[in-house]
Amino acid sequence: MSGLLRGYGRGLVALFFAAVVAWSLLLIILPQLTMLERAVTAPKRQLDSSIAFQLERDAQTCVSVLETHLAAQDAADTADQGGMAVPSMSGMAVPSMSGMAVPSASVMTNQATGADAPVRPYILQCDRATTRLRMVRGADEPPVWLNELYDLPLLAVTDTAPITDQMAAAQEIAALAKELAVDIQQLEANAFPYTTSNFDALLAARAVPLSAEQRAQENAKLSDMMLRLTGLRFDRDGQTYERIGLVTLSRTLVYAMAATALALVLCYPIAYKVALATTPERAVWLFLGLVIPYAIVELMRVYAWTTIIDNQGILNGVMQWAGLISEPVQFKRMPGTIFIVIVYTYVLFMVFPIYNVMSTLDRNQIEAARDLGANALRVHARIIIPHAKPGIAVGCIATFMLAAGAFSVPRIISRGLQSEWFSQTIYNKFFESENSNVGAAYSFTYTIVCFLIVALFMWAMRTRLKDFARVQ
Repeated sequence: MSGLLRGYGRGLVALFFAAVVAWSLLLIILPQLTMLERAVTAPKRQLDSSIAFQLERDAQTCVSVLETHLAAQDAADTADQGGMAVPSMSGMAVPSMSGMAVPSASVMTNQATGADAPVRPYILQCDRATTRLRMVRGADEPPVWLNELYDLPLLAVTDTAPITDQMAAAQEIAALAKELAVDIQQLEANAFPYTTSNFDALLAARAVPLSAEQRAQENAKLSDMMLRLTGLRFDRDGQTYERIGLVTLSRTLVYAMAATALALVLCYPIAYKVALATTPERAVWLFLGLVIPYAIVELMRVYAWTTIIDNQGILNGVMQWAGLISEPVQFKRMPGTIFIVIVYTYVLFMVFPIYNVMSTLDRNQIEAARDLGANALRVHARIIIPHAKPGIAVGCIATFMLAAGAFSVPRIISRGLQSEWFSQTIYNKFFESENSNVGAAYSFTYTIVCFLIVALFMWAMRTRLKDFARVQ
């Protein structure tokens, strides 16, 4: 700190630290706090008041549809008396010019089908207009019903009753639900607003429907053994259960670690070649060969890989032309394909940190070790790798975090033919199932887990934050 003050003055140092604090607040702390708040807030549609309000809306909609249906039925009866065919708004059959009943695509009139036909067509909101509604509770909790929980009479709209009676029942349910929803809303406003139920969704076990043959095939797989050893899959009452959220999280982390390890194995020799085993003139050309492809937008580079791995792509075409295969290889079904594309996509984030540190190594140390009889493996183990450790740590951390958060690569390359990565699951929670509270819980948990893995990696590498300054 004293060196900064002497070199840049109090004004510049204060401005620098203010910028760091503002950056941390706006881009790291506040977004995570917002995500945490959403994660510990129960989804509104799962609240008891929301269920009561939804019941009121369903009952009101039922009344409105029944009114329209009754008006259309009266119009049909008027047309029947006059001998003219009048189309029904509800899809019910009406008599034709010849006096014959013409059935519609959805339902037929009593005149055409007899007395046993339904009085009205199927109306979803009328079927849902009942006080016998199941409340949202934990997966392990017994079922709870609206009428039993709040001591309501058991009411429902019966489709065989006269239309006027159905409308009266729906109106009674709507009035009762509205009054109940207001009361529950007041209770919820005074209750503790936060819950851990969204995080429980990540741990919840779901039943996996498997036939006897499928169960035997799964039990023979090594992955099934690993899932059962870790408690992610188990049997109960003859039914197989799986903690799908945790399975997806664990699989994604393993895949990200594997992609990081593969990137390190491929990039370490490249960084060594450019930094220590090549003249500066040739190193420039090697770096150009690495950098030029990355002038193209990442999304375009990922899509370019689809032309390589498709069934009619370049790779299958060359192998079929050479007679190596008779049928196309399904590369998009292979997890290894995603690893390769991720390594290709993020290779520079591994190469540059390692190269930056290696380039500061005095080559005389390598020559001295060789003069003392050290072989190439010992030179790397005792001199180059310890010196390049901060660059390796930064490259691995950057590649792991990018691979763990990768969305476009697994989505585009697999095209839904492989298991989801956790980033895809979070996206689906936010935008496909419109369950952003659970998605926030998944996202916050994933961030914490990745930070813990990074911290554990730094501890194992004996790397401190100040060592990263050597990478620059």
